[in-house]
Amino acid sequence: MTEYRVGAIMRTDNPTLTPEMPIRRAVALLVDARAAAAAVLGDDGRLVGILTQKDCFRPALHASYHREWTGQVGDQISRGVITVDVEDEVIRAAEMFLEHPHRVFPVVDGTRVMGMLDRSDILALLSRFG
Repeated sequence: MTEYRVGAIMRTDNPTLTPEMPIRRAVALLVDARAAAAAVLGDDGRLVGILTQKDCFRPALHASYHREWTGQVGDQISRGVITVDVEDEVIRAAEMFLEHPHRVFPVVDGTRVMGMLDRSDILALLSRFG
């Protein structure tokens, strides 16, 4: 398993968002992509946060009650994001999923977001070799 790197199994088709994006648009992108979360990038392309499906529940409930979507992605994101490096071994990432309650981690190469790592992809790989 030590020859497997995060970059080999990360997802690269997840949407990326900006803090200024309307939350309704972001929710639609997550739902359409069937993504658990999306990286939120600043104007300089650096990671500023992550928007998870759970983060979207409050504005979605508000919209269902009031028939109106309000707010932007930046109002809902989780900051201080835990990331994994594109060159990290899959075993290290698996241990990180044990340590943290997250379903997904952004994958970075330096300061550049390369993709997203979903814990279900790690579990699938481990089950094939276990």
